[in-house]
Amino acid sequence: MIRAWFVCASLFLAASSLAQVPAAPAPEGAASAASAPAAPKAWSSMSPQQQQLLQSFQGKWDSLPPERQQALAKGSQRWLSMTPEQRAGAQQRFTQWRAMPPEQRQLLRQRWQQFKSLPPEQQQRVRESFNRFKQMPPERRQELRKQWRQMSPEQRRRVVQQHSPRPAPPRRNPR
Repeated sequence: MIRAWFVCASLFLAASSLAQVPAAPAPEGAASAASAPAAPKAWSSMSPQQQQLLQSFQGKWDSLPPERQQALAKGSQRWLSMTPEQRAGAQQRFTQWRAMPPEQRQLLRQRWQQFKSLPPEQQQRVRESFNRFKQMPPERRQELRKQWRQMSPEQRRRVVQQHSPRPAPPRRNPR
């Protein structure tokens, strides 16, 4: 159960960190989520507020790959739609992200991809588990973290296996 909470927490934190950073620079040449190639985004097609947010890109906008232009435009639009509290939270997560060592960022990216590859029902279970963990008193969360750190890798694997959903046995056709 402890492992499940920690897996959920790390996946959810990765999701939050990655999904809520509004205009964070994407790796050069990053592929778009859409399968069709992105069309270039004209600088003049963005609102004045978006242009102000992205002013550091103005001089090189036309040389950016269309996917990058689209991502920046979408991120700026999302940023502008946030409340001041949401912006503060996003800025804090972005600062935390930038302070992480590259290895830790890569691990979180991998966990995010693992999470995104789960079926929607399993993603929902992860979110619910993480929310239950977040609602625990801080002392209880600390206690669970301490227990987790004290476990051996084998003990951790057993905990995960005990709390992983079991696939239903195959049905047999009665004949």
